[in-house]
Amino acid sequence: MDKQELGAFLRSRRERLRPEDVGLPSGPRRRTPGLRREEVAVLAHISTEYYVRLEQGRAPRPSGEVLAGIAGALRLTDAESDHLHLLAGTAPRRTGLHRRDVRPSILALIERLPQTAAFVTSATFEVLAWNDLTAALMEDFGVLAPKDRNLARRVFLDRPRPGAELYGISDATEFRHHVVMRLHSTLARYPSDPAVTGLVEELRGASPDFARLWERHDVQAAPMLTKTFHHPVVGEVTVDCDALALTDRDQHLVLYTAPPGSPGAEALALLSVLGPDAYAPLQ
Repeated sequence: MDKQELGAFLRSRRERLRPEDVGLPSGPRRRTPGLRREEVAVLAHISTEYYVRLEQGRAPRPSGEVLAGIAGALRLTDAESDHLHLLAGTAPRRTGLHRRDVRPSILALIERLPQTAAFVTSATFEVLAWNDLTAALMEDFGVLAPKDRNLARRVFLDRPRPGAELYGISDATEFRHHVVMRLHSTLARYPSDPAVTGLVEELRGASPDFARLWERHDVQAAPMLTKTFHHPVVGEVTVDCDALALTDRDQHLVLYTAPPGSPGAEALALLSVLGPDAYAPLQ
């Protein structure tokens, strides 16, 4: 049970709600945003004292029934409810280190996919495997040290100049939100993995943007269905974006494709001919 993170998460969810969201009158003299603690306690059918202690990180582990009541009172989504159980220690956690070895069948698959930029990321956004079209569209990760293949570091720490976003992507702001939300969940699953805790500490200390988003304690991102790259050689490349969970190793297979005959498909076809040497990083 991570008492401090649990308390911070509960506070963040409580403060985002308005009384009218849960069927309560707003009333006068509300000096702070969100619901009052006693209102959450009433809605969750628990004592105010116990709920206050939960937010303060002083309460013993709540039961599944209590957590279900709190999740309902705070109108948590399924993803937020799962995260609540992880923080409370009532859901199974992965122990040890997150895996960075990619299944051989996945390595073979990404090489066989036609007209598809495919790569595998770890639970901490390190690019673990990629095909030639990915190298042409984004960059050749093979010439980078493993630390420099981390997309979380790249999007928050590598900002060469205003407007020069990661690989020229159009949705850099949304991707930053996605990274923070995923890392919240990753830290809950691997609380003793130094690679995970070290990455979060590094980003919180070096990036005010990351630190601000981290304090929001959001854990569910909207799916990114399309993405546009502003490529230095072939120009604008709009692709469909699919991320498939590889649950056995807690990794994701990311696929960038484009509808046949579309400008994006033509750009990918050209990049597949040019190969990894087509990429020229934005300066």
